[in-house]
Amino acid sequence: MKQLSILIPDDQTSMSTIACIIGTYQMFITANSYYEKLDKQSVFKVDLVSATDEKLLKNEFLTIKSNLTITKCPKNDLIIIPATLIRSYETATKNNKLLIDWIQVQYKQGAEIASMCAGSFMLASAGLLTGRVCSTHWALAESFKELFPNVNLQTDKLITDENGIYTNGGAYSFLHLLLYLVEKFYDRQTAIYCAKYFQIDLDRNQQSEFLIFNGHKNHIDEVVLEAQLYMEANYQDKISIEDLSVKFGLSRRNFDRRFIKATGLRPFDYLQRLKVEAAKKYFENSRKSVNEVMYDVGYNDTKAFREVFYRITGIAPTDYKEKYNSGN
Repeated sequence: MKQLSILIPDDQTSMSTIACIIGTYQMFITANSYYEKLDKQSVFKVDLVSATDEKLLKNEFLTIKSNLTITKCPKNDLIIIPATLIRSYETATKNNKLLIDWIQVQYKQGAEIASMCAGSFMLASAGLLTGRVCSTHWALAESFKELFPNVNLQTDKLITDENGIYTNGGAYSFLHLLLYLVEKFYDRQTAIYCAKYFQIDLDRNQQSEFLIFNGHKNHIDEVVLEAQLYMEANYQDKISIEDLSVKFGLSRRNFDRRFIKATGLRPFDYLQRLKVEAAKKYFENSRKSVNEVMYDVGYNDTKAFREVFYRITGIAPTDYKEKYNSGN
């Protein structure tokens, strides 16, 4: 039987930490139970593992106690890192530093590691994401990039899987990561059963439609910031990036370079995201048709608008409107 360890940090936690731990435990216990009904051996021995036995995870009115410490759990096949408030090794508490060090050792010894939501910060702090693709909650993207510039962060992805390292997007999307892991370590039939039992959509692979574009303004380039504010105020107009660079006294090449360095996006891509974010709000809060919204945000070509909207959100404009407009 394989060893599955769900990490139990004793500090720097939130209600999301609790949800990830409980959800993971319940999912794998259910998968094991289903396997046993098929006269198969359970895949995982599931343990809640903490740095020491001195403390409990306490968050508001909920408490979780580990049943194992890292010193008594030397060999693992899969380790689950829940969402935490840990943002770097330097700011981690003493016990959480022990967990980070342990994760690093376990991976070198052959364990696979999965992080949920902001658990990616803990995984990156262990040095296991350098040069790799990962995801995290879209709202944490800027702070993650600032702390870990050598990680290939892709917040449109709901799940990443690379060399025994798994990450997922934010909040309760960890349930989709769990189904992904059940299918990988058990089989498709068991994943389908768990999806039906817990009533979770199977095979969701993007968090793009949930992303709220906030503008990437956490930088010190004043010229780029002025350009961003101008674009946000005039996104519905026909803005030429060439004219915009001239307006701010830069060559097109230098403007693009500085814009990408400050925001992580090309000016044209930034403008498209502004238009799509505005379109999403129209779809959510008005009865306007897709064509009316298209014109309002500055598009004249229906095909181009639909293609851009789908590329950024992962869902068609009509489907987005139907899904999120309460008046439909």
